[in-house]
Amino acid sequence: MGKPRAQNEEPVSGLTGVPGLADASPGDLDRLVHERVRLGIVSALAVNETLTFNDLKALLGVTDGNLSAHARKLEDAGYLECLKGYQGRVPRTEYRLTPNGRVALEGYLSHMEALIRAVRE
Repeated sequence: MGKPRAQNEEPVSGLTGVPGLADASPGDLDRLVHERVRLGIVSALAVNETLTFNDLKALLGVTDGNLSAHARKLEDAGYLECLKGYQGRVPRTEYRLTPNGRVALEGYLSHMEALIRAVRE
């Protein structure tokens, strides 16, 4: 494994010149969705209308702070909607995938499928 790339560094592709990758370069992946926790959040919400903060935290096995930070990035990008309220006297935070978030996930999955096809050919 190489060292992690800084946010502003250009992606390094070991697949340069691979036939079929013209439209599916690894460097073109949606980096916002590609991160493991964020991909888990949008994937879970793609198959569930809403999930609570605690549901997502347990499902992904992350800390409160970690989930909050990743959910905020997705919310700021317009991929998630955060609904805050109360259930009785207990605060309740629910998340829902927005139409833009669904489009982003579908685009990401299509891109990954194209990469897999190109590498297998």
